[in-house]
Formats: sequence, C-alpha cells, structure tokens
Amino acid sequence: MKIAFVGKGGSGKTTLSSLFVRQLAGTGRPVLAVDADINQHLGAALGLDEEEAARLPALGAHLPLIKEHLRGANPRIPDAAGMIKTTPPGTGSRLLSVTGDNPVYDACARPVRLDNGSVRLMVTGPFTEADLGVACYHSKTGAVELCLNHLVDGREEYIVVDMTAGSDSFASGMFTRFDMTFLVAEPTRKGVSVYRQYKEYARDFDVALRVVGNKVQGPDDLEFLRAEVGADLLAAFPHSDWVRAMEKGRPPECAALEEPAAQVLREMYGAVDASYERRDWARYTAQMVHFHRRNAESWGNARTGADLTAQIDPGFVLGETAPARALPDAAVPGAAVPGTAAAPQPA
Repeated sequence: MKIAFVGKGGSGKTTLSSLFVRQLAGTGRPVLAVDADINQHLGAALGLDEEEAARLPALGAHLPLIKEHLRGANPRIPDAAGMIKTTPPGTGSRLLSVTGDNPVYDACARPVRLDNGSVRLMVTGPFTEADLGVACYHSKTGAVELCLNHLVDGREEYIVVDMTAGSDSFASGMFTRFDMTFLVAEPTRKGVSVYRQYKEYARDFDVALRVVGNKVQGPDDLEFLRAEVGADLLAAFPHSDWVRAMEKGRPPECAALEEPAAQVLREMYGAVDASYERRDWARYTAQMVHFHRRNAESWGNARTGADLTAQIDPGFVLGETAPARALPDAAVPGAAVPGTAAAPQPA
C-alpha cells in the first residue's frame, strides 16, 4: 500500500509520517520510507543523527542508474536518456517490489533500525550549492515519481512518502500514486486552507484523502476542524510527551507511546487497510499515462527531441498479479538480480 503525508509546512506531517512508519515496522511487515520533502527531516525523525542523515544517498544523484535499470528491455524506450519522470512501464520494463534487492535499492536505500523493527529509507536529497538559483526541486522528486510508476505492492507491503509541504505536491502527477493520502492540518485558517486546495485539485482524480488534526489543544480546536473539514477528518493527534522527547532526539521505546496517540495511529492503519478494496490498477495506470502525455507534450518532447508519447504501451496494465508481459530480470541481457520484476501477490 502506498501512503502519502502532506500538509502545511510546520504542521507536523514529518513527525506523524515517522510515527506511522514506526507503527508499521512494529507489525513486522516490509516498509519502504521515502523523504520527498524539500526539507529533509524524515531520517532524523526516525532516529538518525545528523551525520548518518547526511550520508544517505540522494535519489536524484543516481537518476541515470535508476532509469537504466527500470528501462530493462522495453522496446519503446531505446535509451535511458529518453526517460523522464513520468515515463510509464511497459512490456519489457523492470519493476520494483517492496521486498528483495535490486540495483536501485543497493544504490539509494539504506536500512534504518528502530527499537521495534527496521525499515528501508530513501531520500531525494537536499538542495546543494550547485542547485541554488538554478534548479527546480521537482527535478529531484522526479526520481521518486519514476520509482513509484514502476513499483508493485501488495496489501501488507507499505511505501510511506513524506511529501513536500503545501499544495506544491501538485506540480507533478505523483499525488495520484497513493492508496491513501493523509493531510496533517493544524486547527488554523492556514492549516485548513491547504486542505481546501488539496481537495479541490484532487477531486477529478479519485484521490483518497483523510485529514489528521495536529496540535489540537482542546474541544474548540477539534470543533473548528470538524466544521472546516467535515467527514474527511479521521482523527486528531493529541499532545504527546513521547513525541516531544523524540523531537529532542531522545525517543523512548515505541511501547511507551501514550495510548491516545497510539489509538490515532491504529485508526490511520485501519483507513489504509480499508482503502485496499478501492484499488483499481487500470485507473492507476491510466492516470500515469495521462500525466506522462501531458508532460511529454508540454516540455518533454521539446527537451529530448523525440515524441515521448511513443513510450506509452497501450496494452500494458500494472498490477499485483500481472504483469506477465513484463520481463523478469533473468530474461533481460546483462541482468542477474532476482525479485525485481515479478509482482508480489496479495496477502
């Protein structure tokens, strides 16, 4: 299941996404955590110190490797240089799964041990001096979008993405890649304004959106969120001394998390699990193709000098039990990494 955390800057989305990652890790199920925010804090929220977080490899720095691996033997993509962030998979493409090893994870993912389990962590990487004034952050998140386009996952396999703040997430088609999007909202006008923007932009794409209130200090705050958000409000995260200790870099064991906070995490897990029944791989693939066509026609064709809409395989649908049409790694010349092309089965 693919889960996104969005919200206004400072709303607490990284804190809540890290808590949800810890909740999933405690179940023993496989978890891939991705920091796609311009401010890279997910590693620290999961307990890494500054030096460890700084050593995490940036996805954007390995984009040529990612493209070459995912391209596989897809005859519609003659070379990796012609791939852009929205390039969809097709016959012959290599696919990623949550479990197993592959060159992308070898280069870009690192294990993070928690007191109740472990997760894989990937990060887009922060702005560097070379980026300042000349680079768009969406060029960095493009690596995340490309990986999500080629990733198949089952009911009890989890990808948790801490997205960039505000409505900036809509600068790419990545907002349609998720089974559940949690919007973390403070009980303020600015907090709910991001919710309204997200709701408006997402309405035509069948995005599953639930709001988690944060920094709620009393009944008045909760009533404000209920009035502004309505049925989309799932829960309100209470004050937590455990979280305060975590933010100071001294987290207690997960078992010490206060029961009201743990109950909110369970409600979030329940909402994610229930969303499995809404999965529609044909719609998912069609949305992927939709945004690729738009990107190709608006800038991709001009930049590459080719018609990138030719990369679209009209007979290909991504899915858990498919794609028989996607070659396994062993069938691709020069590849010997098992487990990255066969889709995992539902639990």
